[in-house]
Amino acid sequence: MPGSVSVRSMASKPKKGLWDNIHAKRKRIKAGSGERMRKPGEKGAPTAKALRESAKPKAKPKSKSKRKK
Repeated sequence: MPGSVSVRSMASKPKKGLWDNIHAKRKRIKAGSGERMRKPGEKGAPTAKALRESAKPKAKPKSKSKRKK
């Protein structure tokens, strides 16, 4: 099927974020896909909280190196 993604290919790639999805959809719309962006408050539209959370920089994992004395 065109546009389908296998489970195997999704497991190997890191999960994309909200803004990656928004930019991809804007690109498809500009190319003439016929889609439209959802209005705030519509079912399925990202909430204000989701937008705020996605705008935060990701926390770096702390390394577990041992301290020298």
